[in-house]
Amino acid sequence: MRPLSSPEIAPKRSQPLPSLYLITDRHQTGLGLSYTVEQALNAGVKLLQLREKDLPLAQQKEWGWQLNLLCRRHGASLLINSQIELAAELEASGVQLGAGTSSVKVARRRLGSHALIGYSAHNFAEIVQAYEQGADFVTFSPVYFTPSKRQYGPPQGLEALRAVCRTPPLPVYALGGISTEKIVEVIKAGAYGIAAISAVFSAADPFKATQKLLKEIATASKS
Repeated sequence: MRPLSSPEIAPKRSQPLPSLYLITDRHQTGLGLSYTVEQALNAGVKLLQLREKDLPLAQQKEWGWQLNLLCRRHGASLLINSQIELAAELEASGVQLGAGTSSVKVARRRLGSHALIGYSAHNFAEIVQAYEQGADFVTFSPVYFTPSKRQYGPPQGLEALRAVCRTPPLPVYALGGISTEKIVEVIKAGAYGIAAISAVFSAADPFKATQKLLKEIATASKS
């Protein structure tokens, strides 16, 4: 395996990343996007991604303004899915990138060293590339089966997660079918934290669901 190259523009972090990364999906909640997000923020979410890719840019911008305001009120960070210029316009905390989007390198140059830049990875090579281009973290999916990640193929499983968490030195959020019952084994496999969608957005009570996730992550991290 070749040695890893240092990022061209290294990110600057003053605080550790939160252990729970919430990703929006308005289709999974009957409670409304803003309400669900606000309940999750009230419960302690500090990192949120606006991921409503089927909406026109104007509507993404409208939701972005609303959610960014909510996040600021709660001391949380908002990332915009793939839209670097929208993130800059909204003065959001950063972006979440992936295959088919602008590169991490482009985003880092545009948004600066203090922006949060995540990358949605599905294999080790993508994680290495994200690290070398200056990403702050990656999500790795799908660990377990989930309908929202069906297009990325069958679940990768715990062994694949364990392998990608060894190197490079980049926080890995496990994503895809992560229920509270699976959190302990995912954290023990080396995941830095959990990225969640349906666990909160499909919940009848997003506040309680978020609290339960945070409690299980904290317990798993101590065990």
